[in-house]
Amino acid sequence: MLRLSELFGRDIYTDIGDYKGKVYDIVVNLETGKLETITTEPLKVKTKQQAKKIITEKSIPYKNVLAVKDIIIVASKNRKIEDVGSDDDKKRPSIKAGALVSYR
Repeated sequence: MLRLSELFGRDIYTDIGDYKGKVYDIVVNLETGKLETITTEPLKVKTKQQAKKIITEKSIPYKNVLAVKDIIIVASKNRKIEDVGSDDDKKRPSIKAGALVSYR
């Protein structure tokens, strides 16, 4: 198990080796405790339009995460998430969402 704070700054690569950036911010659904999105740029913006642009262009849905260790591997755009299969859901790393509150 990993603490959420351990993800910040980790490199993100696709499953075909493309570099996507570093983990900068993580969006957590507070009702479910599930990670929703990993951003590669800060979400400290002045307008909703800037935040929307970061979420749509500079972020990765957590459902695309395939593996987390020293780096984070995510599904490439060419690979459908359905191809990952439900067996991979069991392998998906378990991360404590509560760590976000103590980290920032």
